[in-house]
Amino acid sequence: MEAPAAPHDPAETELTVTSPEQMRELGRRLAKLLRAGDLVMLSGELGAGKTTLTRGLGEGLGVRGAVTSPTFVIARVHPALGDGPPLVHVDAYRLGGGLDEMEDLDLDVSLPESVVVVEWGEGKVEELTDERLQVLIHRAVGDTTDEVRQVTVTGLGERWAAADLSVLAA
Repeated sequence: MEAPAAPHDPAETELTVTSPEQMRELGRRLAKLLRAGDLVMLSGELGAGKTTLTRGLGEGLGVRGAVTSPTFVIARVHPALGDGPPLVHVDAYRLGGGLDEMEDLDLDVSLPESVVVVEWGEGKVEELTDERLQVLIHRAVGDTTDEVRQVTVTGLGERWAAADLSVLAA
């Protein structure tokens, strides 16, 4: 009898981003790694750049419509303009519960054919899949105009085990 496979160590890379344009460019580079069925969870303080990163993702995926914060509508679907997957952009900030509260969004139905990006999804969407990218964006808080962000991208699950996330720093 074979021993059970060891859990995969997460793939991880850390980056420093110094402007909103660099955050958008990071999103465009990240889009090249994504495919239908991928879940991306974005975490960070208000104003950290989660929506700016997602705007770059939308540009990189070639989707229709301006990618803006879905805070008040909770979720927006951006259809693909070409052969790529659509982008589902969710802002779970105003949702309090776990996946039960998000079931109305039908993310489990959208996930197989879309790239799903969830801002503020911690404790709410992890049950959708064990294979996901977690992006943590840290910025200085308080009265500051500092544009510097520390970004940690972690790939979880077999899908990301062999991923070379260092290409994001290119």
